[in-house]
Amino acid sequence: MNIKAVVFDYGGVICFPPSQENLAELEKLTGLDQKTLWELNRKNRGEWDRGTFNGIDYYRHILSGAGIFPDDNSLEEITLTDMEGWKRINSETVQLMHDLKAAGLTIGICSNMPNDFYSWAKDELPVFMVSHVNVISCSCNIIKPEIGIFELLQKQINFEFGEIVFFDDFADNVAAARGLGMKSFIWEGADAARKIIETSLGKKL
Repeated sequence: MNIKAVVFDYGGVICFPPSQENLAELEKLTGLDQKTLWELNRKNRGEWDRGTFNGIDYYRHILSGAGIFPDDNSLEEITLTDMEGWKRINSETVQLMHDLKAAGLTIGICSNMPNDFYSWAKDELPVFMVSHVNVISCSCNIIKPEIGIFELLQKQINFEFGEIVFFDDFADNVAAARGLGMKSFIWEGADAARKIIETSLGKKL
């Protein structure tokens, strides 16, 4: 592969998934078990990431559908607890990003992310300053795996699809990017990603 850019998803790639402690706190605050809450998020969360809802309105929407009607203060606490779960940065991923940047590759982040979180993260998390290009769903109102977000990424990164490597922890997102010609891989950790890139480059990072 002729690699010129490497792009990373955020949730589950740059950061770890929410901890069991965080999920248990959400369960307590929402009154829903983790399985039910996961299913509601699976069906609905894309619209929070797209920017259709803010966090309070999103949780009001999904919880009211489940017959639960928290007040605004409780909804704010639920939203903040949710976002707290996505703040545990994977230092190995960030080191890989630094190493790739030092090797002369363009670094990107392409993620589904609500504005409630991104408005904080873009200024507070140094990883967003490591990347050259950040394509975030709430800023363009397009979510993965919709192809428009990958087309926007390619336009901003200014390389051909085949010159971009993309890592994501969701198979649908990987498949959508691959369908456009991007070199896309399921995230299996920083070491595995490093080996893929080193093999392609024919050198150690």
